[in-house]
Amino acid sequence: MSIETLEKRSTSRKLAPRYRVLLHNDDFNPMEYVVQVLLTTVPNLTQPQAVSIMMEAHNSGIALVIACAQEHAEFYCETLKNHGLISTIEPEE
Repeated sequence: MSIETLEKRSTSRKLAPRYRVLLHNDDFNPMEYVVQVLLTTVPNLTQPQAVSIMMEAHNSGIALVIACAQEHAEFYCETLKNHGLISTIEPEE
């Protein structure tokens, strides 16, 4: 198989579209609770990252939690909502 054939094959494969999971600020959940929910919901998120996401949402009104495949994004968004947080997803540009 030639290198050109391999290159064509690899460039023609499309990546699955990614979605951004967004956390919105609210006036009723304590900051520590938001951090704990983020840590238990999103795998591999560190405490400093969770604090940073919570503070971004607190100060700006919205924060990016994670960008991932649509199925995972929907799961994270629903899990955050089930814990009383405000979350939405949107396609990544």
